[in-house]
Amino acid sequence: MTDFTEAIAYAQAHEVGWPRDPQADPARWGVHHEDPPPFNRLRGPVHPRGGVSGVIRVRGEEVAAWGEPDRADLTYSVAKTFLALLAGIAQARGLLQPQDRIHETLPGIGFDDAHNRQVTWAHMLEQTSEWHGTCLGMPDQVEHNRRVSHDPKPPQGRKGEARVLQPPGTYWEYNDVRINQLSLALLHLFGRPLPEVFREEVLAPLGGGDNFRWVGYDDAWVDIGGQRMQSVPGGTHWGAGVSISARDQARVGQLLLDGGAHGGRQIVPRDWITRMQQPCAIAPFYGWLVWLNRGGAMFADAPHDSWFMVGAGGHYVWMNPAQHAVVVVRWLDPARSPGFVSRVTRALA
Repeated sequence: MTDFTEAIAYAQAHEVGWPRDPQADPARWGVHHEDPPPFNRLRGPVHPRGGVSGVIRVRGEEVAAWGEPDRADLTYSVAKTFLALLAGIAQARGLLQPQDRIHETLPGIGFDDAHNRQVTWAHMLEQTSEWHGTCLGMPDQVEHNRRVSHDPKPPQGRKGEARVLQPPGTYWEYNDVRINQLSLALLHLFGRPLPEVFREEVLAPLGGGDNFRWVGYDDAWVDIGGQRMQSVPGGTHWGAGVSISARDQARVGQLLLDGGAHGGRQIVPRDWITRMQQPCAIAPFYGWLVWLNRGGAMFADAPHDSWFMVGAGGHYVWMNPAQHAVVVVRWLDPARSPGFVSRVTRALA
């Protein structure tokens, strides 16, 4: 039996510095404080969190768990990968093709001007869309020049400072407003609330979904086909987003590791899962809403075919094909993530 004691103890000793209750010390909780006013505020609900938790699966079996693995906590940008899975389900239903221009299928939702008419689903999935506009009250400029930890590009300007937009497909930028615009487009495409689709099409077949929640901003309601629906964000940057357990995240990670199949059913097309792992031409550290470890770019000690879902606050879901493993860790100090990954890699070896 593989011994993960050292890795687990290391994770538990290095909890992220955010308070466990967002109301206890609001100035130290979340990432919205970095935004220019008036956008440096929460727009949706948040809730207290647990401590460091995690799950490790090897060859499809859970071999370790710690903390509160069944507690549903906010998971920030891990939710972006959930949007990629929903897009894959839409593709399987014939609702989209990656190279389709979105305005051709969904006119009137923000893709109709000369610049945005060029934007494809693939651009949105790899974060090269350069989509320009306001989504649910948030302008894309709020996220111009954003820095995230695994982006090697040097700073181009101050956060929220307007920059010259490039043609879609030619510039990579981590931009949560554009992710929310992708979510809005998928909502229109399915014509159903995305949390319902994700629970029914992904979590339920995997045997998960207990306490899962995916909520939107307080004012993020739209009319689709005469029905009022809430558009959900692909993260918790401004509050709201996905609350899910570590075990359910491990189930989703296993689905990715297994090429989109579970129990003899192809939940997401295998070709789509393969494409999610292909490096973006201008940002080879990124695929379709997942982070890649090509050349050890993220974690030098992890196998180079590893790929990750990553969320602010120290959330990592690690798909490790070389070692047949899925690893989930939550609320880990991001500065200590290389030490955790190294210890898990050694234990698996």
